Amino acid sequence: MPSIFLNTYFLQVFLVIGPAFILYGYNQAGLSALLNLPDCVHHFPQVDTLNTSGATKSENSTIQGVVNGCFQLGALFGSLSCSIVGDQLGRRKTILAGALLAGIGQILQCTSFNLAQFVVGRAILGFGVGQLSVTIPVWQSEISAAGKRGRRVITAGIFICVGFTMSSWINFGFTKVQSEALQWRVPLALPFIFSVIICLSIFSLPESPRWLVQSGQIAKATETLASLNGLTVNNSYVRSEIETIQHALETASQGSLKDVFDPNDQSRLRYRFTLCLVIQALQQLVGGNLISIYTTKIFRDNLHLDGDLPQILAASSLTWKFLCSFIAFAVVDRFGRRLIFVVSGTGMSICMVVMAIATSFPGSNKAASIVAATFVFIFNLCYPIGFLGGNFLYCTEIAPVRLRVAMSSISTANHWLWNFIIAMITPVALENIGWRYYIVFAVMSACVPLIVLPFFPETMNRNLELIDGVFREARSIWDIVPLARKLPQGDVSPETGPLEKKGMMDSTEHKEFA
Repeated sequence: MPSIFLNTYFLQVFLVIGPAFILYGYNQAGLSALLNLPDCVHHFPQVDTLNTSGATKSENSTIQGVVNGCFQLGALFGSLSCSIVGDQLGRRKTILAGALLAGIGQILQCTSFNLAQFVVGRAILGFGVGQLSVTIPVWQSEISAAGKRGRRVITAGIFICVGFTMSSWINFGFTKVQSEALQWRVPLALPFIFSVIICLSIFSLPESPRWLVQSGQIAKATETLASLNGLTVNNSYVRSEIETIQHALETASQGSLKDVFDPNDQSRLRYRFTLCLVIQALQQLVGGNLISIYTTKIFRDNLHLDGDLPQILAASSLTWKFLCSFIAFAVVDRFGRRLIFVVSGTGMSICMVVMAIATSFPGSNKAASIVAATFVFIFNLCYPIGFLGGNFLYCTEIAPVRLRVAMSSISTANHWLWNFIIAMITPVALENIGWRYYIVFAVMSACVPLIVLPFFPETMNRNLELIDGVFREARSIWDIVPLARKLPQGDVSPETGPLEKKGMMDSTEHKEFA
């Protein structure tokens, strides 16, 4: 790998990708443990569920859920906004806008003295994080070589785990601070530094060559691609890549989402869009939010632990989840996207079944509690393998270049919608149906391999333009998965010259599907 590309990658990771997805994980998980703190309750009595009872407690609990969910709702609309502004502004300017909005939201949130300001700040914060969650995976995918694209984009999941872990330990640590105001204001203020880092650094990194071609800046795209690979602008590899992107844009539609509903949809946009929606919905429906956000509640209320132990175990389980997220980084470009989804879904289904059984015993059963706690940790081993970054990666790979931002934005908005729904109903479900709630997620997790194996083509180590061709050339949706297996793998090195990209297969292979 050319050293210049390696340097660009590390700058991407530590100046943009890491800060952005730490914001994602930190702010998604960081509030629920703070709303019951004394000073927080003093300023926002509408969310007080500790000193109230009966109908008032029920009403305050609902308001607390809405306040929690404002972040997800803001992220939903932030994701949708990228379908409008993402291709107009470009990748870097959209990332800058997201970081600025996230910073403004955090300032409003941590300086609040009334609930209205707090809610507005949280919604603006979510809007910015939603924009980042769409644009950064697209930017990463378009700027990365095919053979390294999976690891590059999967780093998002690792940093989401960093955010979860940081929020858990920071929140726990600040509960020991004497100043009641600092117990919640400082934890909410700390991630502001990540917004600042993104704003200060984004324009020191390259724009997506694919977006530059799409916007007609061919010379700039050529220069950027050459610089990323440490080559000259006249190198045959650079010229070949630019020509391939131009050809893909010329043969594609003009990029309107209306094309998804075109009855003469030769590029199978509707099918691809459905895959994006399904994989992003599954990311929430397998129970990730249940285990990440409500772990303390599970340990305290379902497993009947008390004192500091529920918080310590919850923070420890998220730290374990962070460590396990490196498994996906290690295997995503070695074993493929389909396998990690299948392994992850199967493992999570088993964990949810065991947790349902272990929490079904009446009263406090020590042995059952130990088993349930153990499988919380095992779940946090299985989940990040496929569904903490792999979902964002897959959506950016199967979408055509003209609709990559639009499809990613809407499918990610769908992710945030289900995120909001799960966040809202989980406290009520755990209270009313208890162990049966885990069965719902066990069934959804079991559906993952049944959906992925027949319908999701492998994208590992495939050129983005060649993946686009698979959907166009397959005679039916049943041919897409086997046809994707026949794609040439990897990018072309400068030494070996460009791949022949005019056809997807040789004539013999094409006859198998003719």
